Amino acid sequence: MSKNLVIVESPAKAKTIEGFLGPDYIVKSSFGHIRDLPKKGLNIDIENGFTPKYEISSDKKNIVRELKKLSKDNKVILASDEDREGEAIAWHLTQALNIDPASTNRIVFHEITKQAINEAIKNPRTINLNLVDAQQARRILDRIVGYELSPMLWKKIRTGLSAGRVQSVAVRLIVEREREIRNYTPSSSFKITALFTHKNDEIPATLNITIDEESKNLEWLKKAAQAKYVVNRITTKPGKRSPSAPFTTSTLQQEASRKLGFGVKRTMMISQRLYEAGRITYMRTDSTLLSSLALKSISEYINSEFGANYHHQRQFKTKNANAQEAHEAIRPTDISTTNIPGEDAEKKLYELIWKRTVASQMSDASIEKTQIEIGISDQSEKFIASGAVLTFEGFMRVSGGAKDDVLLPLIEVGDTLERKEIIAKQQYSRSPARYSEASLVRKLEELGIGRPSTYAPTISTIQSREYVEKSDIEGVKRPITVISLIGQDPKVQIEEELSGEDRNKLLPTPIAEVTTDFLTKYFPSIVNYDFTAKVEAEFDAIALGKQKWNHMITDFYKDFHPLIEKSEEVSRHEASQARKIGEDPKSKRPIYARFGRYGLMLQMGETSDEKKPIFAPMPEGVNIDKVTLEQALIMFELPRLVGKTADGKEILANIGRFGPYIKIENITVSIKGHDPHSISEEQARELYQAKLEKDAQKNIKQFPNGIKVLRGPYGPYVTDGKKNARIAKDQDPATITQEEAELLLDKAPAKNRRYRIKKTK
Repeated sequence: MSKNLVIVESPAKAKTIEGFLGPDYIVKSSFGHIRDLPKKGLNIDIENGFTPKYEISSDKKNIVRELKKLSKDNKVILASDEDREGEAIAWHLTQALNIDPASTNRIVFHEITKQAINEAIKNPRTINLNLVDAQQARRILDRIVGYELSPMLWKKIRTGLSAGRVQSVAVRLIVEREREIRNYTPSSSFKITALFTHKNDEIPATLNITIDEESKNLEWLKKAAQAKYVVNRITTKPGKRSPSAPFTTSTLQQEASRKLGFGVKRTMMISQRLYEAGRITYMRTDSTLLSSLALKSISEYINSEFGANYHHQRQFKTKNANAQEAHEAIRPTDISTTNIPGEDAEKKLYELIWKRTVASQMSDASIEKTQIEIGISDQSEKFIASGAVLTFEGFMRVSGGAKDDVLLPLIEVGDTLERKEIIAKQQYSRSPARYSEASLVRKLEELGIGRPSTYAPTISTIQSREYVEKSDIEGVKRPITVISLIGQDPKVQIEEELSGEDRNKLLPTPIAEVTTDFLTKYFPSIVNYDFTAKVEAEFDAIALGKQKWNHMITDFYKDFHPLIEKSEEVSRHEASQARKIGEDPKSKRPIYARFGRYGLMLQMGETSDEKKPIFAPMPEGVNIDKVTLEQALIMFELPRLVGKTADGKEILANIGRFGPYIKIENITVSIKGHDPHSISEEQARELYQAKLEKDAQKNIKQFPNGIKVLRGPYGPYVTDGKKNARIAKDQDPATITQEEAELLLDKAPAKNRRYRIKKTK
């Protein structure tokens, strides 16, 4: 008997949906895309309208075979996600299964609940080819950019680099922000605060101006010591705070980062699991709208739990007029479920979504703001004391948040206040903030670059490609001047504050700066913010049927390809940003700072000279545009002969790709924390001896054929340099024979030799 074959893209999703449907339905998963452009080659026929050449992925052939067999005798229902990517998956399934996309049932839903699935089954549609074309246009354009531009980076800068329409713009943002910070000169001023008393109450206040110079602050405080302080004015006015809109993809990523410390990729993985388990609606959306059904259930919940005065129904306007095809914000599928089973991270993210959704339909919080103006005798400046009292918590009953209750005492205009202390503290202006993952998402969204489905993979890609590192930055201590007036005489003290400390921020690597400069100079359209946003708008137009996808690609390519041809003329020397910084006073050979195969480097001499150039590492913490001739000349003194070991072996100090080191014959020893120009023979000997002792503990035994038994961080193992084999916990590694070691290696899998881009320093 014929049944209904429902095809979804996720096995977890298939399992959930199967529980809602009866015995007349078979639910199978395609495990994502089953067809794509082959990994090798362009596979786009540029001469014939940019026709793509898709193939069934090698790991999906068995899946397609099974789905083909099932589709012959059963009615096919395609149930992939309701965005462009999901529509494309559905279309590719029709092509692979040889079924007509114009007549195949396509169902969509934005929550995996029994009601939503049954409603979708009752109201099938056909595949929306406009959405398929929008996804196809993105895929083809990005393949063209990557296929033609990445090899150019390989030729001109370094092998293994990649470029992408969105990723290169994201890297540019991070590079430009770092340069802003690097070139920023902070200015200082003094913030003056005071603590007054009235009867037994204390009143903190801030002067309404800042004074820049220390001498003027000292002079002002001397006058303040003789002044009287009177309440000039008291202003009280009502205020309110309103809840935020329900989550979109980007706002969920930002809030999960701020409140839970989740990275963008982690947030998307957890929300995907919640969606597939039927806990939340679809998690890739630009929309802030809630369905009428959701609004009704939230209203009932708020009225029941908190009372009618806490309810205020709203629909928030979606910022993006072309919000992608998911029609609702991210919300719980059942608002009455306040807690869910599962992993701790899933519970925390669900709670965040639940609170944001419910709070969005609650009343404003009411506050009463009070401001006291304190006059200073014989001076025009004023101290201002501000306070706020929460009079009705409204949505904050659910969402929480800072209540800012600063209670000011009951005083009246004309009251005299006693001065307890006045402090003038030096403060410095702050440079622009570095991007975190969440703030980068916010910036990309503001510029209209990318879409919800692209943010997480883009941020993951720029880190895996080693254009960007997520790092902590240690601050530096700097002196600040503090002038305090407690009695009649101001006192000046010098304190220290930590400046520049940062956590989990995105920092560009040297290769990111070189690549960004190259792309900005020779491919300005690719990394232009307006152009990249315009491309996204064109994808939206294709999705709405207002533009043909191949016409859009044709217009792009006729401007893009000539740039590729022109960039062939650029020399590697120019692309690597070689900068002449002077001449060697001895040889008169030119010295350049440039980017080389393994990162920033110095070069003495021309590559065209008969005498080969000499290379040296860049001084630590210095860039191409900042290094001086004096700094460079010192680096060419390396390697430096430090002395000899106790048994007469030469010790050479140098700097390599992974930092400073000493070398004794074929043994290298890291000397991180020491300067290779000044490390003493005694220090070098101590580090060398410590290395020998550590290696001796690591090496358990070695056989004549080169096989070794070593002690590693995860326990003892056998290695021949090509393969590693673990040794069982109950076996003494010191008793292993050569034959036993060989047998272990025979059974061990080969090492994974995936290509990895070498890290620049």
